[in-house]
Amino acid sequence: MAKKYYITTPIYYPSGNWHIGHCYTTVICDALARFHKLMGEDVFFLTGTDEHGQKVEKEAAKRGITPREFIDPLVAELQDMWRLLDVGYDRFLRTTDEDHVKCVQRIYQKLYDSGDVYKAEYSGYYCTPCESFWTEAQLKEGKCPDCGREVTLQKEESYFFRLSKYAPRLLKLYEDNPEFLQPKSRVNEMVNNFLKAGLTDLSVSRTTVKWGVPLPFDPKHTAYVWIDALSNYISALGYGSENDALYKKYWSADLHLVGKEIVRFHAIIWPAILMALGEPLPKQIYGHGWLLIGGEKLSKSKENARPELTDPYELVKRYGADAVRYFLLREIPFGSDGEYTTERFLKRINSDLANDLGNLVSRTSAMIVQNFESLPPCGEKTALDLELEEMANGLFAKVKDAMDRLNAPEALEHIFALVGRANKYIDETTPWLLAKDPSERERLGTVLYHLAEVCRICAVLLKPFLTRSTSLILKSFSCPEDMGLESVSFGYLQAGARVEKLPPIFPRIDVAKELAAVEKLVKEKNAQKSAPKGAQKSAPSVISSEAEKSQITIDEFGKVELKIGEVIACEKVKKSEKLLHETVKVGEETRSVVSGIAKFYTPEEMVGKKVVLVTNLKPAKLCGVLSEGMILCAEDEEGNLTLLSPEKAIASGAKVR
Repeated sequence: MAKKYYITTPIYYPSGNWHIGHCYTTVICDALARFHKLMGEDVFFLTGTDEHGQKVEKEAAKRGITPREFIDPLVAELQDMWRLLDVGYDRFLRTTDEDHVKCVQRIYQKLYDSGDVYKAEYSGYYCTPCESFWTEAQLKEGKCPDCGREVTLQKEESYFFRLSKYAPRLLKLYEDNPEFLQPKSRVNEMVNNFLKAGLTDLSVSRTTVKWGVPLPFDPKHTAYVWIDALSNYISALGYGSENDALYKKYWSADLHLVGKEIVRFHAIIWPAILMALGEPLPKQIYGHGWLLIGGEKLSKSKENARPELTDPYELVKRYGADAVRYFLLREIPFGSDGEYTTERFLKRINSDLANDLGNLVSRTSAMIVQNFESLPPCGEKTALDLELEEMANGLFAKVKDAMDRLNAPEALEHIFALVGRANKYIDETTPWLLAKDPSERERLGTVLYHLAEVCRICAVLLKPFLTRSTSLILKSFSCPEDMGLESVSFGYLQAGARVEKLPPIFPRIDVAKELAAVEKLVKEKNAQKSAPKGAQKSAPSVISSEAEKSQITIDEFGKVELKIGEVIACEKVKKSEKLLHETVKVGEETRSVVSGIAKFYTPEEMVGKKVVLVTNLKPAKLCGVLSEGMILCAEDEEGNLTLLSPEKAIASGAKVR
């Protein structure tokens, strides 16, 4: 039976103001989940949204709409962002989901029946954005100690959870389980600042907020965030329901990964709730650091994101999902804070992805195609070859050790050490000189075989981190995309395997030129945000008549971005008879596109064709395959499709006007 692995992110309030810092936790969890799946484990990866409370209720009221009408588009936007970054969760839970609401009510009833929830009056200073109450002593200069905003004194009838009752058990938990909370610095904070200082009972209901889960024993009260939001980790698995198979299978969680600002909720309040319910505790909670700009936490509210390009949609559009994922997973020391600048981001792309990985794969595939057409056999080996083999064979153990310690940056460091060694191996063996000497053909084949194997092994181990480019690498060496860990030892590739020349998968960026372009872009975006409301462009109104629908202005047409693309690879989508999955080269970038043309074109016919591509559509998944554009076709009266192609030869990436 496969080992089980349950990993969670905290659930997010869908604010709509997304920046790259919001992506950090979820991308790390996705990489960990993918790695454990690569290990053959049975993985359940949970994320979602926290949708109840005063913030949502107030914002909806301002707009004259219901809370649900306000929140739904924001949730959809967050889900779009996860699709954009190839985050492959197993469930996206919304706290408005019916099964979650019922589970929360069951939990409140159980705690009320046991006496762990009781009614009293609450008085405290409330910060609406943080959804936190503070005592007067905890305030900093009369404001919220977390975000620095204004607080309001609130008094109301409330139900309380007996958190103080569980302080001794929580202290013992930390003493007996030193690995429960990581890193160690978070343990000291929880024990010294909270547990030893004394816990007070926790207000867990509201009468002044109607947008929430009504308590089953007192419907005028709604559940407050502590129990409502934190319970998502077990409600997603069907805790307490008739269908609790997932709960029995996956709980307790192997890892709750959270930002350090919410460690207290997860490392004190959540374990106490589980103790009160009589349920097992999660195996580990990890409170990671923040993404900083200029030494401050990346935050739209503080407006410190303005000097840099931090919009994940714009970053993926310009540089690709793999580049964004790689920066987050490689650059930030896990457990500590990390610094973000656009320049640092671009330099990391150039140094690791373009110069090292991209260059290695491109040179290797090009030399094989140029000199042998297919993969050459491996001949007699030298000490240099054996050294490279030994390093490749030892890579998996190093990567696994790092990932077992949740250290993705270290895992990537080990992989790219092999990439760097392979590039040095090219300089040492000089295959371009070997190619000129017919007597060295066997030696040339041995060198190129070793380079191909390194490319393949690195691609397999990079799959959890780089979700798109690794598929292209494996495909270029005729390897299945689902190639797993059984193949990470040297010698898997067979001589004669078809090899395709792979263009640069990470084109090198002119950093100075790109920084200037980014600065201009950021200034334009900020100017648009700060413009008076009347001066901002309003959203187009809904057109009712059919005649009006058929007409658009030149400005509206100008929003559609059309470019020439070249199909460099194509295959059928497994789950559909109508769809083809094309890899399309558009200038210096490569895109994944899904088209409903399988009845009219075979994959073999598509390869090499020049097509017209809509390049600024929002990415979407069709039958589980990402599509980053639309290939244009003409359709006759009988429904037959014909590709639109340029009349004369023209480079891919050319704009269609």
